This record gives sequence, structure tokens and C-alpha cells, in this order.
Amino acid sequence: MTPNKRNAAQAYKLNAIKTASPAKLTSMLYDAAVRFTDTSIELMENDPNNFEEINKNLKKAQDCIMELRMGLDFKYPVAGEFEKVYDYIYRRLVEGNMTKDVEIIKDTLTHIHTMRDTWKEVVRLNNEGKA
Repeated sequence: MTPNKRNAAQAYKLNAIKTASPAKLTSMLYDAAVRFTDTSIELMENDPNNFEEINKNLKKAQDCIMELRMGLDFKYPVAGEFEKVYDYIYRRLVEGNMTKDVEIIKDTLTHIHTMRDTWKEVVRLNNEGKA
């Protein structure tokens, strides 16, 4: 990708983030966490000695989970339950990164998918006026 195209793509992404609703930002964080976790699993399985890239992707996934956790609104009782799940996912991502255990990372991906699917359903119900 040429520098001009890369700059345009970065500007587009930044604009998408700046103009997104809180619900969309949450979805974007879940999608990013899935993408970075998927990439780390692929690297662990196909290029297990590429510690730098594995670490980089797992750290980005951890950052996504921390952002989701920091965005919780505790005026809703369910936030406490979400915080417990985010804490578990985060700790397992750290553990999997330290040990380079792909099964631990796959476990976290399952939980991230579950949380993302739950979030999508909440947004759908809210848009239909049922939440």
C-alpha cells in the first residue's frame, strides 16, 4: 500500500471511530479483540517462534478488553457480571501470552465471541424497542 493510500485508510478509520455511537464503538472493540486473538492463534499454530508478533497481537486484544471494562456503566446491575467476565478474559489472555499456550487463547476467544454475540443481541433488541 502506498503512503497516500495508507494515510487515507488511517484517516478513514479514525473518522469512523470519532463519529461512532457508543454501541458501535463497543462492537468495534469486540471485533478488534476477536481479530487480534484470531491472529495470535494463527501465529501460535503456524509460526510459534514469532514471539514478537504473538505478543503484539495478544497485547492489543488485552487492550480491547480493558477498554470494554473501563466503559462499563455500573448504574446497570449487569455491569458487575460483565466486569467479572472481562477480568477473567483479560487474566487468561495474559496467562496465555506468558505461557504461549494456544488452548488458553482459544478459550478466551470463545468467551469474547459469546460476549460479542450477547452485545449484538442487546443492540438488536434495543433498536427494536424491546430492551
